[in-house]
Amino acid sequence: MYGWLRAGLGFLTATQLVVGVWALFFPASFFALDVVGMGMAYNEHLMRDYGAMTLASFVVLGAATICMSPWLTRTALVMYSVWTVPHFLIHVAMVGHLAPRTGAILLALLGLAVLLSAGLLVLAIRTASPSRT
Repeated sequence: MYGWLRAGLGFLTATQLVVGVWALFFPASFFALDVVGMGMAYNEHLMRDYGAMTLASFVVLGAATICMSPWLTRTALVMYSVWTVPHFLIHVAMVGHLAPRTGAILLALLGLAVLLSAGLLVLAIRTASPSRT
């Protein structure tokens, strides 16, 4: 079970690295995605801030992936869930800004992110023995 947990954390870590680097160093390119800009005015400052915060989550998830400490793993997954749940709900509320097919794909992917982080959190809680917490 630790193998699946590590793989899941590694996947989340990698996605946060890619998105963070993209938004921080290439903010206009990132904002140009239909699912990001959604017809709103471009704000370089907010895009770069988003990239930096995403890279901060990369650090926490990466540390959890490497260490696999039960406390750090659970904390990293709660941190990621605190991001994914509101992010999903915000896009649900704003999905009308997108073409129906694009909106459906986006919500499916964001919903999977919520389910993945929740599933990994359950796995992290179940695999942690009382002596390792």
